[in-house]
Amino acid sequence: MLFKKKGVFTEEDARKVVEWMGAHPEERELIVMAEGVTDGAKRRLWDYTRGVQLMADMTGEDRRVKVEILEGFVSEKVKGLDVDSLSNLD
Repeated sequence: MLFKKKGVFTEEDARKVVEWMGAHPEERELIVMAEGVTDGAKRRLWDYTRGVQLMADMTGEDRRVKVEILEGFVSEKVKGLDVDSLSNLD
């Protein structure tokens, strides 16, 4: 799933994305597109992928989540979830 954010993607934004991903375990890819990404946000996303891998290893599942972080221009034409709208989703 692609998550977009105009401006800087923060650790709080990463928390929202991780919560959304936790509610959608069928997703295998997490892509963040933002003008900038803080180190704390990167760490939280990488910790999430490691946690998913550890839990899968413990339960015998074959589950991995790939994380990709794209910093720079954020196009309005690219389809994805706007991070600012995640707090409104259930």
